[in-house]
Amino acid sequence: MSVTAVPLRPVRRSYLVWIWVAVVAAVIAAALLARQGDAALVREARGAGVTTTASGLQYKVIEPGQGGAHPTATDVALVNYTGRLIDGTVFDASKQPTPMPLSSVLPGFAEALKLMPKGSKYRFWLPAKLGYGDHANGPIPANSELVFDVEMIDFIPESVLRQMQAQQSMMGGAGGPGGMPGGAPGAPSPR
Repeated sequence: MSVTAVPLRPVRRSYLVWIWVAVVAAVIAAALLARQGDAALVREARGAGVTTTASGLQYKVIEPGQGGAHPTATDVALVNYTGRLIDGTVFDASKQPTPMPLSSVLPGFAEALKLMPKGSKYRFWLPAKLGYGDHANGPIPANSELVFDVEMIDFIPESVLRQMQAQQSMMGGAGGPGGMPGGAPGAPSPR
C-alpha cells in the first residue's frame, strides 16, 4: 500500500503576522473583560468616599449626622433602611422607623450600625460572609452581596428599652405588632 504525498504550499509570512496580531488582540480583550468582571464590591471600593473595614464591610457616609456617640453591641438602634441585592433588587425596606437590636442582626449590619452617629445616613456593602453566607434567605440567594441604605435616627441601651417595655406593660399598654424585629419578614436577622 502506498500513500500519495500531497505537497503543502508554504504559509505566507503575512498570514502568520495576522494570526499573531489576532492572538494578541484576543489576550488584551480577555484582560479587559476580566477587569470588568471584578466582584461588585471591588468595583464599589474604587468609588469616591467608600471605606473598607478589616472585615470587608464597605461603607459610604451620605450624611455625617451629629457625630459623637455611636451604638454599641448591646444597644437598640432606631433606623430607616432599604436592603437591596447588588443588582439593585430591593428585598426589604422599613415602612417606619424600626428598632434593631445590634445583638440580633446580621454581623455586617451590626458592624455598620456601630459606625453611625445619630442623624447620619450611610450606604453599606456587605460581602456574603457578613450577611447570610452560603444560605439563601427568602428572596436573597445564597452567597449574595447586600447593599443597605440606612438612616440612624436614634439608639438606646437594650436594658433601657426593656425597662421601658416593662413599665408600659405594667401600665396596661398594648405591645402590639411592630415591636422588635426578628419575626418581621425580610428584616436583617442572624442566620
